[in-house]
Amino acid sequence: MILLILVLGLLCGSFLSVVIYRLPRRESIVRPPSHCPQCRTTLAWFDLAPLISYLALRGRCRHCGGRVGFRYPAVEALTAVLFLTVYLMLQYKAGAGFLPESARPFWVLAKELFFVAGLIAAAFIDLDYRIIPNRLVLGLLAGAVLLVPLAGDVGLTAALLGSAAAGGALLLLAVLFRDGMGGGDIKLAAVAGLYLGWPMSMLGLFIGALLGSFLGILMILAGRRSRKDFIPFGPYLAVGFFIVLLWGEQIVRWYGVSLGVG
Repeated sequence: MILLILVLGLLCGSFLSVVIYRLPRRESIVRPPSHCPQCRTTLAWFDLAPLISYLALRGRCRHCGGRVGFRYPAVEALTAVLFLTVYLMLQYKAGAGFLPESARPFWVLAKELFFVAGLIAAAFIDLDYRIIPNRLVLGLLAGAVLLVPLAGDVGLTAALLGSAAAGGALLLLAVLFRDGMGGGDIKLAAVAGLYLGWPMSMLGLFIGALLGSFLGILMILAGRRSRKDFIPFGPYLAVGFFIVLLWGEQIVRWYGVSLGVG
C-alpha cells in the first residue's frame, strides 16, 4: 500500500505541475497535451514518467535540449512525500482512536489527499503569481461537497461553521485593513473550513498566520523584504491547514491537558 501511495503521489504531482503552470495563465489543463514549454514539442508517454524521466534526461528536453525547471520534479517528490505522510498519519489515527466512529477510512483518505493536492497547487501558484485562481478554489469546493459527506469524519454543522469562521475571519481582516488580505486567501480559508470543520479550521488559520508573521519578520530583518512588500499568505495558510489536518486532534488534546481541562 505504501508503494501505491507513493506512485499515486508522483502521478498526482506530475498533474499538479501542469495545474500550477497553466491555471494562472487561464489555459486548459487538459489540452494541449503535455509539451516542452520551449520548443512546444508534445512529450511522448515515456517522457511523462514522474521524476524518472527528469533524472534519465538530466533535466533537459529530449528534443531541443532546453533545461527543464527543477520545480517539476520537486512538486512531484513533495506530493509523494506528503501523500505518504497523510496515509501513515491516518493509519496512526485509526489505531489511536482519533477518528470518530462515523468515519469511513477509505473516503477519509481520499478527502485528505484531494485537499492536500489542492493546498500544494494553491501554495505554488500564490508564490509565483500572488493569486489563488477561482477555478482551483471551485475544484476544492466540488471535492468538499462530494468527499466530506462520504468520509463522515466531519459533520455538516462542523463543516459549515468551520467554513464560515475561517472565511469570515479573513474577510473581516480584509475589510478592516485595506489590501491586507487577498480574495483568494479568503476563499481558500472558507473552503478549507469544509474539510477541517470547527474548530480545526481556526486552529489552522492561527498556525498559518503565526508562521507568516514569524517568517515575514525574519525576512524583513534579513533585508529580503521591506515592510511595504506584499508577502503571499497562501503558502502559510496551506502549511497551517496541513499541520492541522495531520496533528490537529493531538494539538487540541495536548492544549487541553496543559490547561488542566482535558
